[in-house]
Amino acid sequence: MPDRVKNILVLCTGNSARSVMAEVLLNALGQGRIRAFSAGSRPTGEVNPLTIETLRRMGHAVDGPRSKSWDEFAGPGAPVMDLVVTVCDNAAGEVCPVWPGHPARLHLGFPDPAAATGSEAERLAEFARVYRMIEEAVRRLVASEIGDGP
Repeated sequence: MPDRVKNILVLCTGNSARSVMAEVLLNALGQGRIRAFSAGSRPTGEVNPLTIETLRRMGHAVDGPRSKSWDEFAGPGAPVMDLVVTVCDNAAGEVCPVWPGHPARLHLGFPDPAAATGSEAERLAEFARVYRMIEEAVRRLVASEIGDGP
């Protein structure tokens, strides 16, 4: 069924930067044919303010992202995922819950912009650099998942 919406869960350890950026990008670039979520194995409980600022600067609405546990997506009533994507090496190496529907898995590793040091401008530059890396990978993923990426 080519018109079926595909559910994609993006995982990282803290769910405050990379996974949130990927979630927002997948939802924006998926043309309504991808519904993306993000979560963390040990969520920080809040999205990094520089993630929000970076997304805003890149033209995205930022009213929805929140830092949450992957447990929300492993229990009864959770959306069934078609694909689970890890975006940090730590999350890729962790033992994940058993996901309903047994989705495919993919690892796309990116540097952690939250680990950047320096002035706010320097840290924002690192967030923007990582955003662009994630955007490039998400564009390829969208093209492979829906057949005609943006």
